[in-house]
Amino acid sequence: MVIVMEDNATESMIIAVSERLEKFGFQVHRVNGVNRTILGAIGDKRGIDIRGFELAEGVHEVLRITEPYKLAGRTFHPENTVVTVKDAVLGSEKITVMAGPCSIESEQQLFHIAREVRTAGAKILRGGAFKPRTSPYSFQGLGVEGLKLLKQAGEEFGLATISEVMEISQVNLMLDYVDIFQVGARNMQNFSLLRELGKIKKPVMIKRGMAATIEELLMAAEYVMAGGNYNVILCERGIRTFENYTRNTLDISAIPVTHKLSHLPIIADPSHGTGLRDKVGPMARAAVAAGADGLMIEVHHEPEQALSDGAQSLYPQQFLRLMEELRMIAWAIGRELN
Repeated sequence: MVIVMEDNATESMIIAVSERLEKFGFQVHRVNGVNRTILGAIGDKRGIDIRGFELAEGVHEVLRITEPYKLAGRTFHPENTVVTVKDAVLGSEKITVMAGPCSIESEQQLFHIAREVRTAGAKILRGGAFKPRTSPYSFQGLGVEGLKLLKQAGEEFGLATISEVMEISQVNLMLDYVDIFQVGARNMQNFSLLRELGKIKKPVMIKRGMAATIEELLMAAEYVMAGGNYNVILCERGIRTFENYTRNTLDISAIPVTHKLSHLPIIADPSHGTGLRDKVGPMARAAVAAGADGLMIEVHHEPEQALSDGAQSLYPQQFLRLMEELRMIAWAIGRELN
């Protein structure tokens, strides 16, 4: 359930209600809104008479949450969550773009691309150091050496960094190198990993699974938030359907639907959503028009030589042109490119 405190509720009143909830076995999550403090009580409420809380000093109202995602839903947190990392802002009126290569291949490759995407206006540098591949014989990434290069490139060009974490043992390893942890589509329901990421203080971006519903995506976010990490970003990256012309089917409708159900920022990944370079631009433009808080786009200066996902990577000049187009679309809907 959710307990909404009065505008003039004092800190002692809020603490008293929180302690009372904890005595009943609830896990209490506090959100300080613009005007009111909201207490989210997670736990078994059977046998609890909520009228006792409704009459408590400083309480405005008590609401029952019917959705399975308690912390990720708007009942608990009506205002949009804004995640800020260095110069990057996700969840505000500004639209932020993450860009870079699918895989970190070398220092020369990464720094070249980082310079290009920074010049075009990207705020976050993406790059895979540990790569989950369908084939065990495909390039699996540079590992720790790749993480070191990613950190160096981020510092060199003033970009925040994001990279995929694949297992629990990599969490502490990556802490010093990345600003945002990415949970890939294949790990969206790796609940042990999600619980571990709930213990850290850095933002976590969760990609929608290949056959996951929006509710299942929000439940994945719930695992991280239940651990105390509320800096969660959602990512629509396409789902698997019967259509095989594109790599996946990018679900543009998931963007406004998720905004209605959740306060968390949601971005789109048109690169993985289509798998085709010439389709990335149209779907990126559509995602911004639909209300996406950001985009993740793969860029490579020599995509024909890329060790992974070259066919869906934009040339730097294509990315620059796309950013110019996105600025116009953002302006048309009352937003701006960060």
